[in-house]
Amino acid sequence: MSTPMRHRANPIAELLSRFDLEPGMGLAPSVRVEDYVEGDTYVLRAELPGIDPDKDVEITVDRDVLTISGERREEVKERNRQEMHYGSFMRSVTLPGDAREKDISASYADGVLEVRVPFDEDQDRTRRIPVRRAES
Repeated sequence: MSTPMRHRANPIAELLSRFDLEPGMGLAPSVRVEDYVEGDTYVLRAELPGIDPDKDVEITVDRDVLTISGERREEVKERNRQEMHYGSFMRSVTLPGDAREKDISASYADGVLEVRVPFDEDQDRTRRIPVRRAES
């Protein structure tokens, strides 16, 4: 049996491959998400493998913006290959205007964080803004 050779790649290519970049997010690893509406609930699912939801992730809401932030911690080991992303992460999404923020819930299973945001489906989402003449 042969000993695995240490993988040597172009250092710049290796550095760039460690980051999934989002516009405006700098060098922070991105959080991949999907969202959909299920009845009267907005559902956001985020891929967050390898985290402890009790220690490594925080969910906040501020002015209709939901933010998922945290850190994926790296165990210090000698490796032949390094393709996993570690470090701080953050992702923000704008919630529906009629979201019931006090009723937001979150769960974590199999590396996926699911945030459920109930909203008032009966409210009319379209509001007409009257235009008045400016006085001259």
